[in-house]
Amino acid sequence: MRRPMIAGNWKLNKTIAEACDLSTTLAQQLADVTAVDIIIAPVFTALSSVAATIKNSPVKLAGQNCYPVETGAFTGEVSPLMLKDAGCDYVIIGHSERRQLLDETDGFINQKMLKALEAGLKPILCVGETLQEREGNQILEVLTAQIKDGLVNLSADQMAEVVIAYEPVWAIGTGKTASDEQAQEAHSFIRGMLQGLFNQQVATQTRILYGGSVKPANVDGLMAMDDIDGALVGGASLKAEDFMRLVRFQAQ
Repeated sequence: MRRPMIAGNWKLNKTIAEACDLSTTLAQQLADVTAVDIIIAPVFTALSSVAATIKNSPVKLAGQNCYPVETGAFTGEVSPLMLKDAGCDYVIIGHSERRQLLDETDGFINQKMLKALEAGLKPILCVGETLQEREGNQILEVLTAQIKDGLVNLSADQMAEVVIAYEPVWAIGTGKTASDEQAQEAHSFIRGMLQGLFNQQVATQTRILYGGSVKPANVDGLMAMDDIDGALVGGASLKAEDFMRLVRFQAQ
């Protein structure tokens, strides 16, 4: 059985004080959760402070991005080792906003994957199609390229540390959500790809999250799908009550 994961991507939101308030509430109110992995990803400036508030709780820390070198003349960047030093266990890589707004390529994302694993972080690799690509029936083509190129040179053993998040770009922050069946279809395709790229064990063990306007009203149906192992959440992760309801999903 794959262990469910609910991950909150706070994006460019919350001061250090606000982040600590929210993380403290989550750590206290979710202290009894033992069957779900709970991840939060604050802004870089709040990581160390939030790490202190969630210590000894089920809540784990993630960076929202990283740069694929350890140190050097790279103004404004943060390395995987620095994220690890700040208390992170996970890092989000290849989020659609970075692909769309900052033109990150699959090759560059792959470099980040390899460096994150080298530093002892667990990468959450984001993949997904735009509305134009969906309407052009390019979904499988896009997912194939993003997964195949994003996982180049990763071993089957390393895949045990990797989480994949399917996030259709047209559903992120729009209020639109892929239907349970649409999401399941994409997740099933991704799992089949993993079997082809690696082996049956990797395909079976890899957790695939859904992201795209996940909220308390739709999480139960999504989590009932066979190949959906959790959620990568944006807006709903900024409110303690909403995020806690997602963590306490009830698969229908």
